[in-house]
Amino acid sequence: MHKLLQENAGKTLLLLGNEAIARGALEAGTAFAATYPGTPSSEISANLYQISAETDLYFEYSTNEKVAMEVAAAAANSGVRSMCIMKHVGMNVASDAMMTLAYVGVKAGMVIICADDPYMFSSQNEQDNRYYGKLSGLPVLEPSSIDEARRIVSHAFEVSETLGEPVIVRTTTRINHSTGPVVLGELAGINPKGEFVKDPFHLVTVPAVSRNLHVRLLERIARAETLSSDSGYNFMQGSGPWGIVANGVSYNYVADAVADLDIAEKVSILRVGFSHPMPGQKIKEFLRGCQKVLVVEEGEPYMEESVKALAQEAGLTVEIRGKGPELFPRLFEYDPAMVRGKIAAYFEVPYHPPEPLDLSDVPEIPQRPPNLCAGCSHRATFYAVNKATEGMETIKPTDIGCYTLGFLPPLSAGDFLICMGSSTGTGGGFSRVTGKKVISYIGDSTFFHSGIPGLINAVFNNHDITLIVLDNQTTAMTGHQPHPGVDMSAFGKQGYGRISIEALVEGIGVPHISVIRPYNLKKSIAAIKEAVEFKGVSVVIARQECVLLAKSLKKKTGRPFTVNPDKCANHRNCINELACPAFYIENERVCIDPAMCTGCSVCAQVCPENAIVPLKEDK
Repeated sequence: MHKLLQENAGKTLLLLGNEAIARGALEAGTAFAATYPGTPSSEISANLYQISAETDLYFEYSTNEKVAMEVAAAAANSGVRSMCIMKHVGMNVASDAMMTLAYVGVKAGMVIICADDPYMFSSQNEQDNRYYGKLSGLPVLEPSSIDEARRIVSHAFEVSETLGEPVIVRTTTRINHSTGPVVLGELAGINPKGEFVKDPFHLVTVPAVSRNLHVRLLERIARAETLSSDSGYNFMQGSGPWGIVANGVSYNYVADAVADLDIAEKVSILRVGFSHPMPGQKIKEFLRGCQKVLVVEEGEPYMEESVKALAQEAGLTVEIRGKGPELFPRLFEYDPAMVRGKIAAYFEVPYHPPEPLDLSDVPEIPQRPPNLCAGCSHRATFYAVNKATEGMETIKPTDIGCYTLGFLPPLSAGDFLICMGSSTGTGGGFSRVTGKKVISYIGDSTFFHSGIPGLINAVFNNHDITLIVLDNQTTAMTGHQPHPGVDMSAFGKQGYGRISIEALVEGIGVPHISVIRPYNLKKSIAAIKEAVEFKGVSVVIARQECVLLAKSLKKKTGRPFTVNPDKCANHRNCINELACPAFYIENERVCIDPAMCTGCSVCAQVCPENAIVPLKEDK
């Protein structure tokens, strides 16, 4: 039995934040969940995926976040509690559906989990998705602890059903990926079957209908503000004249700082957990008791702007600060020491931070940038492309996934990237305005997510691009989740379809298609050279199962390789052109770590002396 299915209400478990959110979904009776995986939200989906095999919960990995939003919206409008899960940039994809879903509303509770990523640990930007609440008119809830993340999910469903609107639960990486004690609540029953009642004059958003729905949405926002002001997730602590407004993990840093600085009797804290609409009446009441106020929030000055506007409405002249050169930055994550220092400086509290440790005698820690795994087929593909295009001027847009790491030297397989699926669209633009050969890279999961429209555009407009589809038969970077091209029977799952990438590409009219096995360098280079020389749109599908996935499925891989020192001329082509992490230098000679080597044989094909050979098995 999955650990999150324990019935022991009142029992305390040590859970990851994402596990706590998944447990909260079960306690709320979530019966339908959909996602496109994205860090830092991925473990929520992974747990629900596993739980769906043991319960009546319906769970799916959708093609992209927009589709996940749409299927969950249909379930919620059929009377089934539903959840849609994504990372922050996924909200950009889903927003097309979400913005109008706010007009339509829901018949049963619907919660949208949106995991923001301050500091961009695994993302291309650090946008603050609280603004999506303001943009769409949907309520936003933000937990400050792991256990609160569990509890706030149930509350979000209640708010959703009270208002007849989806509710956004916005987390950040520090909540998603921290571990803490969680007190289990009662599990609710799961009823995945619903009934859709036709009502086209409220559910089909033609302009005449939407005009009325917008009026209703504004009425619901007004009701939501009352809920926010009355919410127990917006609370005040203390009665001192120095006011601090905080949210999310910042609240914990503030609470620690107030204790560490011994200023509890001088401080009042307003913790905001229901952040859209902001609790206007509660904020005005809080400000009236303050001499000066500091707003502590990671990301953008979302609360600061609202607090200042509310102070103006109330005719208050209290000083309110938050972001600024000497105060809090809009960049990256906060930490307890930084928050403590800023609070002390703003309220002019004597504070002497501890002296930093003298590390002058400690060697500098070597940098360890992220790298493609040993044996990753993407490395072989990138090498083959580099060899096939030697001497050519090329532009190489890349995309979101493990293969993004190929932009680093020596592979240098990435010149431009903005978002999921962008390599097919930007490739066409570069081909038209530069006249250079464009080679775009995209992964199999990303291709299904949002790469297809750009490829269709390239075919229609006859762009001169070669698209390399790096098909490792999984969504690898976020943890080996399935996508529409995966053979689910390999995982013991039945009832799924499977989309052929080559049939799809052929069906949209791509005139030149080839499939390669990247570990076979000679044939791969020849096929890529032919594709690049083709005038127009060509697609090369580089198909080789992710080496980590193969290991997890207990599939046999090749024997590790070793370097024969008698043959090796120490040219180091293997290291300088492949940069596989299984290589290392010892006594100025190239060596291979047999524990890391997967036996892909690519380096053996690169070595001009044939000095890299399979390691003999111990007898």
